[in-house]
Amino acid sequence: MRTLYVVTHPEATHHVEGVVGGWHDSSLTPAGLRAAGSIARALRTHVPGEAEVELFSSDLLRTRQTADAIGELFGLRPVLDRRLREKSYGDAGGRPQEWLDRRFVPPPAHGERLDHDEGVAGAETKAAWVQRIYAAMDDIVSRPCAHQIVVTHGGSLTFVVASWIKMPMESVGYASFRAPAGSITMLREDDFFHNRQVVGLGDDRHLDRDG
Repeated sequence: MRTLYVVTHPEATHHVEGVVGGWHDSSLTPAGLRAAGSIARALRTHVPGEAEVELFSSDLLRTRQTADAIGELFGLRPVLDRRLREKSYGDAGGRPQEWLDRRFVPPPAHGERLDHDEGVAGAETKAAWVQRIYAAMDDIVSRPCAHQIVVTHGGSLTFVVASWIKMPMESVGYASFRAPAGSITMLREDDFFHNRQVVGLGDDRHLDRDG
């Protein structure tokens, strides 16, 4: 049995400042830092105490801070992987959200969605975003460890889950798995059928418990 615990980082400064995240290297707020501790404690209740655990994280500051809180409790050093980053919004990163909203060109309902030009200089296409997340997940899942923790971003969670269930890349342009900041998504593969399950999506009850 393999279980992946996918964490979306909690509240970061770009959330409260109303600016675009993406590759803008925002940090966790004081509330986000407290939430990171709650996430770590919740994960500790799910993972057997004697189990081997691996911890992977996006290399951006807000996810590193989340992973560090988890790693401190588990006695692990996170493996940082830039492929687990959020989508790059190019010139929009760190600017007010309304700056991006005025320029953003949404994808068409039908037709090319993965290589669609969103109208912002330097922005990453969805195709490039998907490809790097899938590549990171392939490397993580190729390892034999039965309990793995992946710390990433709210947008990237969709493609982590899509990769897990082996959704073809050409179909993922329509996929959207929504989860709140600071949530835990549990993915599991059984040893007999090797079916890939989404056991729980975006669980944030641990945040409610700890206030």
